[in-house]
Amino acid sequence: SMVCSLIFAAAPVLNTISSGFKIIILTLLIAGAAAYLFPVKETGEEQKMLKNEYLSEINLDDRFELREIRLGEAVEAAGVEKACFPPSEACSEKMMVERATKAPEYFLVAVDRQTGKIAGILNGLATDETTFRDEFFTNAELHVPEGKTVMLLGLAVLPEYRGEGLARALMYRYLCRMVQKEKDMVLLTCLDSRVPMYEKMGFQDKGAANSTWGGEEWHEMNYPVGIGKLP
Repeated sequence: SMVCSLIFAAAPVLNTISSGFKIIILTLLIAGAAAYLFPVKETGEEQKMLKNEYLSEINLDDRFELREIRLGEAVEAAGVEKACFPPSEACSEKMMVERATKAPEYFLVAVDRQTGKIAGILNGLATDETTFRDEFFTNAELHVPEGKTVMLLGLAVLPEYRGEGLARALMYRYLCRMVQKEKDMVLLTCLDSRVPMYEKMGFQDKGAANSTWGGEEWHEMNYPVGIGKLP
């Protein structure tokens, strides 16, 4: 193996140095070999990040950069949402700029590493409220950074990037961040047709939401992260 080759390659050098240095070098080589052959498993917070197998099995880091939005990207992000939702439901450019300004740490974008284009977005606001209301869509001033509940306001992936698991990757990265921020609950609303998708992601359907956004009937779904780990 590579480890054995390194040890044998070092043997001639060891013969030319003092015994004290030999012990130090051999100790370092053995420690490195042990780390290579028996890697330490993730513990604590790292392990908590890996509990949702359905979400965590998707790794698209080679193709996309998943990160917080930058203020200059808010208009482009609004374009992504407009491409995915009907006009009555899509966030306006003004509202998107307000969210990106007020709560950038709760706004993730997936950027195509090859083109620099925003392929998907996921954004929300923090609050101490525990039930969704439509005002969260239109008023970023409701954001309370230390609030224990996070209201998700939009998950959108451009049509040409769908079918690759990008929505799952965004959701997983977002939920991991909420665990790190020690939030209690992540909450969203969705149409009836989307309930199975979010259930696969680990969200629980709580029935009819207190929302008439876009003239539609919505489900309220939540993800309890307050236990400090993903399911």
